[in-house]
Amino acid sequence: MADTDNSDAARTAPRDTVVLQIATRKGAWLFHSDRDRASWQADGPHFLGHIIHELVLDPRDGRTLLAAASTGHLGPTIFRSTDFGQSWQEAGKPPAFAPEAGGTGRAVDHTFCLTPCHDNEPGAWYAGTSPQGLFRSDDGGATWAPFSCINDDPRYRAWMGTAQDGTPDGPKLHSILVDPGNPAHLYCGMSGGGVHETTDGGRTFAPLIQGLGVVPGFDREDPTFHDPHALAMCPSNPDRIYQQNHCGIYRLDRPGDRWVHIGESMPKAVGDIGFPIVAHPRDQDTAWVVPMDGTDVWPRTSPGGRPAVYRTRDGGESWQRQDGGLPREQAWWTVKRQGMCADALDPVGLYFGTTSGELWMSRDEGESWACIARHLPEIYAVRAGQPAPGPLGP
Repeated sequence: MADTDNSDAARTAPRDTVVLQIATRKGAWLFHSDRDRASWQADGPHFLGHIIHELVLDPRDGRTLLAAASTGHLGPTIFRSTDFGQSWQEAGKPPAFAPEAGGTGRAVDHTFCLTPCHDNEPGAWYAGTSPQGLFRSDDGGATWAPFSCINDDPRYRAWMGTAQDGTPDGPKLHSILVDPGNPAHLYCGMSGGGVHETTDGGRTFAPLIQGLGVVPGFDREDPTFHDPHALAMCPSNPDRIYQQNHCGIYRLDRPGDRWVHIGESMPKAVGDIGFPIVAHPRDQDTAWVVPMDGTDVWPRTSPGGRPAVYRTRDGGESWQRQDGGLPREQAWWTVKRQGMCADALDPVGLYFGTTSGELWMSRDEGESWACIARHLPEIYAVRAGQPAPGPLGP
Protein backbone atom coordinates (compact mmCIF):
# COMPACT_ATOMS: atom_id res chain seq x y z
CA MET A 1 0.00 0.00 0.00
CA ALA A 2 1.23 3.50 -0.79
CA ASP A 3 2.01 5.60 2.28
CA THR A 4 -0.61 8.24 3.07
CA ASP A 5 -0.36 11.27 5.37
CA ASN A 6 -3.64 12.89 6.42
CA SER A 7 -2.09 15.83 8.28
CA ASP A 8 -2.81 19.51 7.75
CA ALA A 9 0.64 19.82 6.18
CA ALA A 10 -0.92 18.96 2.83
CA ARG A 11 -2.56 22.40 2.85
CA THR A 12 0.62 24.35 3.42
CA ALA A 13 3.32 22.23 1.77
CA PRO A 14 5.03 23.48 -1.37
CA ARG A 15 3.28 22.55 -4.58
CA ASP A 16 3.77 18.92 -5.55
CA THR A 17 4.17 17.37 -8.94
CA VAL A 18 0.85 15.48 -8.90
CA VAL A 19 -2.45 16.24 -7.24
CA LEU A 20 -5.41 13.88 -7.49
CA GLN A 21 -8.88 15.38 -7.37
CA ILE A 22 -11.33 12.91 -5.87
CA ALA A 23 -15.11 13.41 -6.01
CA THR A 24 -17.28 11.12 -3.91
CA ARG A 25 -20.80 10.45 -2.70
CA LYS A 26 -20.02 12.25 0.57
CA GLY A 27 -17.42 14.94 -0.18
CA ALA A 28 -14.16 15.64 -1.99
CA TRP A 29 -10.46 14.99 -1.34
CA LEU A 30 -7.13 16.11 -2.75
CA PHE A 31 -4.16 13.73 -2.66
CA HIS A 32 -0.68 15.22 -3.21
CA SER A 33 2.55 13.49 -4.19
CA ASP A 34 5.93 14.24 -5.70
CA ARG A 35 7.26 12.90 -8.97
CA ASP A 36 8.12 9.55 -7.41
CA ARG A 37 4.45 9.01 -6.40
CA ALA A 38 5.47 6.63 -3.62
CA SER A 39 3.73 8.49 -0.77
CA TRP A 40 0.65 10.68 -0.70
CA GLN A 41 -0.72 13.45 1.50
CA ALA A 42 -4.49 13.58 1.90
CA ASP A 43 -6.30 16.92 2.09
CA GLY A 44 -9.93 16.52 2.97
CA PRO A 45 -12.72 16.04 3.25
CA HIS A 46 -14.06 19.13 1.56
CA PHE A 47 -17.88 19.48 1.47
CA LEU A 48 -18.34 16.54 3.82
CA GLY A 49 -21.80 15.08 3.33
CA HIS A 50 -22.47 16.71 -0.03
CA ILE A 51 -22.49 14.74 -3.25
CA ILE A 52 -19.53 15.93 -5.34
CA HIS A 53 -19.93 14.76 -8.91
CA GLU A 54 -16.62 16.14 -10.15
CA LEU A 55 -13.67 18.14 -8.81
CA VAL A 56 -11.35 19.65 -11.44
CA LEU A 57 -8.11 21.62 -11.23
CA ASP A 58 -7.79 24.16 -14.04
CA PRO A 59 -4.72 23.04 -16.03
CA ARG A 60 -4.33 26.55 -17.44
CA ASP A 61 -3.40 28.12 -14.11
CA GLY A 62 -2.71 25.09 -11.88
CA ARG A 63 -4.51 26.77 -9.01
CA THR A 64 -8.27 27.16 -9.58
CA LEU A 65 -10.57 24.32 -8.54
CA LEU A 66 -14.20 23.85 -9.55
CA ALA A 67 -16.50 21.39 -7.79
CA ALA A 68 -19.88 20.22 -9.08
CA ALA A 69 -22.03 19.61 -6.02
CA SER A 70 -25.47 18.44 -5.01
CA THR A 71 -26.36 19.80 -1.60
CA GLY A 72 -29.32 19.33 0.65
CA HIS A 73 -30.06 23.02 1.10
CA LEU A 74 -28.56 24.69 -1.98
CA GLY A 75 -29.54 22.05 -4.51
CA PRO A 76 -27.31 21.54 -7.57
CA THR A 77 -24.56 24.13 -7.72
CA ILE A 78 -20.91 24.87 -8.54
CA PHE A 79 -18.22 25.88 -6.05
CA ARG A 80 -14.96 27.63 -6.96
CA SER A 81 -11.67 27.97 -5.11
CA THR A 82 -8.74 30.14 -6.17
CA ASP A 83 -6.52 29.19 -3.21
CA PHE A 84 -6.38 25.46 -3.79
CA GLY A 85 -9.33 24.56 -1.60
CA GLN A 86 -8.64 26.66 1.48
CA SER A 87 -11.80 28.65 0.77
CA TRP A 88 -14.74 28.16 -1.60
CA GLN A 89 -17.30 30.45 -3.20
CA GLU A 90 -20.61 29.28 -4.62
CA ALA A 91 -21.49 30.23 -8.19
CA GLY A 92 -23.83 33.20 -8.31
CA LYS A 93 -25.66 31.59 -11.22
CA PRO A 94 -25.13 27.83 -11.54
CA PRO A 95 -26.20 25.91 -14.66
CA ALA A 96 -29.98 26.09 -15.22
CA PHE A 97 -32.19 25.49 -18.21
CA ALA A 98 -34.05 28.43 -19.71
CA PRO A 99 -37.61 28.62 -18.35
CA GLU A 100 -40.42 27.59 -20.64
CA ALA A 101 -43.88 29.09 -21.05
CA GLY A 102 -46.11 28.54 -18.05
CA GLY A 103 -43.20 27.89 -15.74
CA THR A 104 -42.75 24.33 -16.97
CA GLY A 105 -39.67 22.75 -18.48
CA ARG A 106 -36.64 20.81 -17.43
CA ALA A 107 -34.68 21.42 -14.25
CA VAL A 108 -31.03 20.58 -13.72
CA ASP A 109 -30.80 17.72 -11.27
CA HIS A 110 -27.01 18.00 -11.02
CA THR A 111 -23.93 19.06 -12.96
CA PHE A 112 -22.19 15.86 -13.95
CA CYS A 113 -18.98 16.99 -15.68
CA LEU A 114 -16.75 20.07 -15.79
CA THR A 115 -14.33 20.70 -18.66
CA PRO A 116 -11.92 23.62 -19.11
CA CYS A 117 -12.35 25.34 -22.46
CA HIS A 118 -9.51 25.83 -24.92
CA ASP A 119 -6.11 26.97 -23.63
CA ASN A 120 -6.65 30.28 -25.44
CA GLU A 121 -9.82 30.91 -23.40
CA PRO A 122 -8.57 31.36 -19.83
CA GLY A 123 -11.30 31.27 -17.22
CA ALA A 124 -13.83 29.68 -19.58
CA TRP A 125 -15.45 26.33 -18.73
CA TYR A 126 -18.03 23.92 -20.09
CA ALA A 127 -20.43 21.90 -17.95
CA GLY A 128 -22.56 18.89 -18.80
CA THR A 129 -25.64 18.20 -16.72
CA SER A 130 -28.27 15.64 -15.83
CA PRO A 131 -30.67 15.68 -17.59
CA GLN A 132 -28.63 16.33 -20.72
CA GLY A 133 -27.58 19.94 -21.04
CA LEU A 134 -24.52 21.89 -22.16
CA PHE A 135 -23.51 25.09 -20.36
CA ARG A 136 -20.61 27.55 -20.44
CA SER A 137 -19.01 29.99 -18.03
CA ASP A 138 -16.72 32.80 -19.17
CA ASP A 139 -15.93 34.16 -15.71
CA GLY A 140 -14.13 31.28 -14.07
CA GLY A 141 -17.26 29.41 -13.00
CA ALA A 142 -19.01 32.27 -11.21
CA THR A 143 -21.96 32.38 -13.63
CA TRP A 144 -23.22 29.89 -16.20
CA ALA A 145 -25.48 30.09 -19.24
CA PRO A 146 -26.90 27.54 -21.70
CA PHE A 147 -24.48 26.97 -24.58
CA SER A 148 -25.55 26.38 -28.18
CA CYS A 149 -28.73 24.93 -29.60
CA ILE A 150 -28.30 21.50 -28.08
CA ASN A 151 -30.34 22.09 -24.91
CA ASP A 152 -33.60 23.11 -26.57
CA ASP A 153 -33.52 21.86 -30.16
CA PRO A 154 -36.62 19.61 -30.60
CA ARG A 155 -34.59 16.87 -32.29
CA TYR A 156 -32.10 16.75 -29.45
CA ARG A 157 -34.82 16.82 -26.83
CA ALA A 158 -36.35 13.77 -28.51
CA TRP A 159 -32.99 11.99 -28.73
CA MET A 160 -32.27 12.69 -25.06
CA GLY A 161 -35.46 10.98 -23.96
CA THR A 162 -36.88 11.50 -20.47
CA ALA A 163 -35.60 10.83 -16.98
CA GLN A 164 -37.58 7.60 -17.07
CA ASP A 165 -35.69 6.51 -20.21
CA GLY A 166 -32.24 7.27 -18.83
CA THR A 167 -29.54 5.37 -17.01
CA PRO A 168 -30.14 4.18 -13.43
CA ASP A 169 -28.38 7.23 -11.95
CA GLY A 170 -30.01 9.64 -14.37
CA PRO A 171 -29.53 10.68 -18.02
CA LYS A 172 -26.56 12.95 -18.56
CA LEU A 173 -24.24 14.81 -20.89
CA HIS A 174 -21.07 13.26 -19.55
CA SER A 175 -18.20 13.92 -21.98
CA ILE A 176 -17.05 17.22 -23.50
CA LEU A 177 -13.92 17.07 -25.66
CA VAL A 178 -12.26 20.26 -26.89
CA ASP A 179 -10.03 20.11 -29.96
CA PRO A 180 -6.71 21.67 -28.86
CA GLY A 181 -6.19 22.96 -32.39
CA ASN A 182 -9.61 24.61 -32.75
CA PRO A 183 -11.70 25.99 -29.86
CA ALA A 184 -14.82 25.90 -32.05
CA HIS A 185 -14.53 22.13 -32.49
CA LEU A 186 -16.18 20.08 -29.74
CA TYR A 187 -17.45 16.56 -29.19
CA CYS A 188 -20.17 15.70 -26.68
CA GLY A 189 -21.31 12.32 -25.38
CA MET A 190 -24.82 11.85 -24.03
CA SER A 191 -26.25 8.89 -22.16
CA GLY A 192 -28.60 8.37 -23.83
CA GLY A 193 -28.54 10.29 -27.07
CA GLY A 194 -25.23 9.41 -28.71
CA VAL A 195 -22.09 11.28 -29.68
CA HIS A 196 -22.34 14.69 -31.36
CA GLU A 197 -19.89 17.11 -32.95
CA THR A 198 -19.80 20.83 -33.62
CA THR A 199 -17.22 22.57 -35.79
CA ASP A 200 -18.72 26.06 -35.52
CA GLY A 201 -18.57 26.81 -31.82
CA GLY A 202 -21.91 25.23 -30.96
CA ARG A 203 -24.11 26.93 -33.55
CA THR A 204 -24.84 23.51 -35.01
CA PHE A 205 -24.25 19.92 -33.91
CA ALA A 206 -24.33 16.69 -35.89
CA PRO A 207 -24.60 13.07 -34.69
CA LEU A 208 -21.47 10.94 -34.91
CA ILE A 209 -22.81 7.42 -34.41
CA GLN A 210 -21.96 5.43 -37.53
CA GLY A 211 -20.54 1.99 -36.71
CA LEU A 212 -21.72 2.01 -33.10
CA GLY A 213 -23.85 -0.85 -31.83
CA VAL A 214 -27.13 -0.59 -29.98
CA VAL A 215 -29.14 -3.02 -27.88
CA PRO A 216 -30.59 -5.68 -30.21
CA GLY A 217 -34.02 -4.78 -31.53
CA PHE A 218 -33.44 -1.03 -31.66
CA ASP A 219 -32.66 1.22 -34.64
CA ARG A 220 -28.94 2.01 -34.72
CA GLU A 221 -29.60 4.99 -37.03
CA ASP A 222 -31.59 6.73 -34.30
CA PRO A 223 -29.39 8.59 -31.77
CA THR A 224 -32.03 7.99 -29.11
CA PHE A 225 -30.87 4.40 -28.69
CA HIS A 226 -27.15 5.10 -28.45
CA ASP A 227 -25.51 5.03 -25.05
CA PRO A 228 -21.85 6.10 -24.98
CA HIS A 229 -20.39 5.63 -21.51
CA ALA A 230 -17.23 7.76 -21.90
CA LEU A 231 -15.14 9.46 -24.60
CA ALA A 232 -11.36 9.99 -24.54
CA MET A 233 -9.41 12.13 -27.02
CA CYS A 234 -5.76 11.17 -27.53
CA PRO A 235 -3.57 14.07 -26.35
CA SER A 236 -0.88 13.07 -28.85
CA ASN A 237 -3.36 12.92 -31.74
CA PRO A 238 -6.67 14.75 -31.26
CA ASP A 239 -7.97 13.12 -34.45
CA ARG A 240 -8.19 9.78 -32.60
CA ILE A 241 -10.99 9.25 -30.09
CA TYR A 242 -11.65 6.19 -27.97
CA GLN A 243 -15.08 5.35 -26.64
CA GLN A 244 -16.35 2.98 -23.97
CA ASN A 245 -19.93 2.27 -24.97
CA HIS A 246 -22.88 0.33 -23.61
CA CYS A 247 -22.17 -2.11 -26.46
CA GLY A 248 -18.36 -2.30 -26.26
CA ILE A 249 -15.11 -0.43 -26.92
CA TYR A 250 -14.74 1.68 -30.07
CA ARG A 251 -12.19 3.89 -31.85
CA LEU A 252 -12.68 6.75 -34.29
CA ASP A 253 -9.97 8.15 -36.56
CA ARG A 254 -10.80 11.47 -38.20
CA PRO A 255 -11.52 12.66 -40.80
CA GLY A 256 -13.43 9.35 -40.93
CA ASP A 257 -16.89 9.27 -39.39
CA ARG A 258 -17.29 5.55 -38.66
CA TRP A 259 -16.43 4.03 -35.30
CA VAL A 260 -14.53 0.73 -35.29
CA HIS A 261 -15.42 -1.90 -32.70
CA ILE A 262 -12.04 -2.66 -31.10
CA GLY A 263 -13.39 -4.49 -28.07
CA GLU A 264 -14.00 -7.68 -30.00
CA SER A 265 -10.41 -8.68 -29.26
CA MET A 266 -11.01 -8.64 -25.50
CA PRO A 267 -11.18 -12.08 -23.80
CA LYS A 268 -14.67 -13.46 -24.31
CA ALA A 269 -14.99 -14.46 -20.66
CA VAL A 270 -14.39 -10.83 -19.65
CA GLY A 271 -16.10 -8.94 -22.46
CA ASP A 272 -15.68 -5.30 -23.41
CA ILE A 273 -18.41 -3.67 -21.33
CA GLY A 274 -17.38 -1.01 -18.82
CA PHE A 275 -17.56 2.68 -18.03
CA PRO A 276 -14.16 4.47 -18.07
CA ILE A 277 -11.59 4.68 -20.86
CA VAL A 278 -8.24 6.51 -20.66
CA ALA A 279 -5.81 7.39 -23.46
CA HIS A 280 -2.03 7.52 -23.06
CA PRO A 281 -0.78 11.15 -23.03
CA ARG A 282 1.94 10.50 -25.64
CA ASP A 283 1.05 7.30 -27.50
CA GLN A 284 -2.14 7.25 -29.55
CA ASP A 285 -2.13 3.45 -29.73
CA THR A 286 -2.21 2.92 -25.96
CA ALA A 287 -5.38 3.07 -23.90
CA TRP A 288 -6.82 1.47 -20.76
CA VAL A 289 -10.26 0.24 -19.69
CA VAL A 290 -11.74 -1.40 -16.59
CA PRO A 291 -14.24 -4.07 -17.66
CA MET A 292 -17.33 -4.83 -15.61
CA ASP A 293 -19.80 -7.69 -15.68
CA GLY A 294 -21.87 -7.07 -18.80
CA THR A 295 -24.05 -10.17 -18.61
CA ASP A 296 -27.80 -9.92 -19.00
CA VAL A 297 -28.48 -8.78 -15.43
CA TRP A 298 -25.80 -6.03 -15.55
CA PRO A 299 -24.74 -6.27 -11.89
CA ARG A 300 -22.14 -3.50 -12.38
CA THR A 301 -19.39 -5.39 -10.60
CA SER A 302 -15.98 -6.68 -11.64
CA PRO A 303 -16.29 -9.87 -13.71
CA GLY A 304 -16.25 -12.83 -11.33
CA GLY A 305 -15.21 -10.56 -8.45
CA ARG A 306 -11.69 -10.40 -9.96
CA PRO A 307 -11.07 -6.81 -11.06
CA ALA A 308 -8.44 -5.92 -13.64
CA VAL A 309 -7.36 -3.13 -15.94
CA TYR A 310 -6.89 -4.01 -19.60
CA ARG A 311 -4.42 -2.18 -21.84
CA THR A 312 -4.00 -2.00 -25.58
CA ARG A 313 -0.74 -0.91 -27.19
CA ASP A 314 -1.90 -1.31 -30.79
CA GLY A 315 -5.06 0.76 -31.02
CA GLY A 316 -7.31 -2.09 -29.90
CA GLU A 317 -5.99 -4.94 -32.01
CA SER A 318 -5.09 -6.76 -28.78
CA TRP A 319 -5.55 -6.28 -25.03
CA GLN A 320 -3.46 -7.34 -22.04
CA ARG A 321 -4.72 -7.94 -18.50
CA GLN A 322 -3.02 -5.83 -15.81
CA ASP A 323 -3.98 -6.98 -12.33
CA GLY A 324 -0.70 -7.03 -10.39
CA GLY A 325 -1.51 -6.01 -6.80
CA LEU A 326 -5.29 -5.98 -7.33
CA PRO A 327 -7.55 -8.34 -5.36
CA ARG A 328 -7.59 -11.89 -6.71
CA GLU A 329 -11.11 -12.74 -5.56
CA GLN A 330 -14.23 -11.45 -3.81
CA ALA A 331 -13.81 -7.85 -4.96
CA TRP A 332 -17.25 -6.91 -6.26
CA TRP A 333 -16.69 -3.27 -7.07
CA THR A 334 -16.48 -1.41 -10.32
CA VAL A 335 -15.27 1.98 -11.60
CA LYS A 336 -17.62 4.73 -12.74
CA ARG A 337 -17.24 6.52 -16.07
CA GLN A 338 -15.24 9.44 -14.63
CA GLY A 339 -13.44 7.30 -12.09
CA MET A 340 -10.16 6.66 -13.94
CA CYS A 341 -7.42 8.96 -15.24
CA ALA A 342 -3.74 9.26 -16.15
CA ASP A 343 -1.05 11.78 -15.30
CA ALA A 344 1.47 13.12 -17.84
CA LEU A 345 4.67 11.84 -16.21
CA ASP A 346 7.08 9.26 -17.62
CA PRO A 347 6.26 6.49 -16.94
CA VAL A 348 2.61 7.38 -16.93
CA GLY A 349 0.77 7.13 -13.62
CA LEU A 350 -2.72 5.63 -13.68
CA TYR A 351 -5.40 6.12 -11.04
CA PHE A 352 -8.90 4.83 -10.43
CA GLY A 353 -11.48 4.98 -7.67
CA THR A 354 -14.01 2.29 -6.90
CA THR A 355 -17.63 2.08 -5.91
CA SER A 356 -16.44 0.67 -2.57
CA GLY A 357 -14.32 3.75 -1.80
CA GLU A 358 -10.83 2.51 -2.65
CA LEU A 359 -8.31 4.68 -4.52
CA TRP A 360 -5.76 2.72 -6.58
CA MET A 361 -2.69 3.86 -8.45
CA SER A 362 0.06 2.54 -10.73
CA ARG A 363 3.44 4.20 -11.24
CA ASP A 364 4.37 1.94 -14.16
CA GLU A 365 1.54 2.31 -16.68
CA GLY A 366 -0.57 -0.44 -15.14
CA GLU A 367 2.04 -3.16 -14.64
CA SER A 368 1.51 -3.06 -10.85
CA TRP A 369 -1.09 -1.45 -8.57
CA ALA A 370 -1.12 -0.11 -5.01
CA CYS A 371 -3.98 1.18 -2.89
CA ILE A 372 -3.60 4.84 -1.86
CA ALA A 373 -6.73 5.01 0.30
CA ARG A 374 -9.48 2.75 1.58
CA HIS A 375 -12.86 3.39 3.15
CA LEU A 376 -13.63 6.62 1.31
CA PRO A 377 -17.24 7.14 0.26
CA GLU A 378 -18.24 5.78 -3.14
CA ILE A 379 -15.91 7.43 -5.65
CA TYR A 380 -17.57 9.24 -8.54
CA ALA A 381 -14.63 10.88 -10.32
CA VAL A 382 -10.82 10.92 -10.25
CA ARG A 383 -8.67 13.54 -11.99
CA ALA A 384 -4.90 14.05 -12.01
CA GLY A 385 -3.26 17.45 -12.41
CA GLN A 386 -0.09 19.42 -11.86
CA PRO A 387 -0.29 22.38 -9.48
CA ALA A 388 1.41 25.64 -10.39
CA PRO A 389 4.70 26.40 -8.59
CA GLY A 390 4.43 28.25 -5.30
CA PRO A 391 2.79 27.85 -1.91
CA LEU A 392 -0.63 26.29 -1.55
CA GLY A 393 -2.11 29.25 0.22
CA PRO A 394 -2.62 32.86 -0.94
